[in-house]
Amino acid sequence: MKLDEICRRLVLEHLTAELPLDGVEVTSGFASDLLSDVLSNADRGSVLVTVQVHLNVIAVAVHADLAAVVFAAGRRPEESVRLKAIEERIPLLVSAEPAFEVVGKLYAMGIRGRHA
Repeated sequence: MKLDEICRRLVLEHLTAELPLDGVEVTSGFASDLLSDVLSNADRGSVLVTVQVHLNVIAVAVHADLAAVVFAAGRRPEESVRLKAIEERIPLLVSAEPAFEVVGKLYAMGIRGRHA
């Protein structure tokens, strides 16, 4: 599924408007606030749902080759994190909903995790 469709259907705020969402393919989903878990288990092309908003999230997203990061519960990173995401070409999105709701909606849209 394309990231722009996910963004539209979940009514996500696009924090990195400098990066296009159309053409970005999301192959799976992953939810965790433990970044070592993301590094070990997230599939390439996944969208990560998290409440962590610090710079290490961007480093992990780059290393794991994630499609995007969705910050749940209205969490927003500082500007320095947003700028690093643009530099590294990692789209950042925000949902006002809690992580559980975001993941449930992604699942209902057909996005699955590694073990589903």
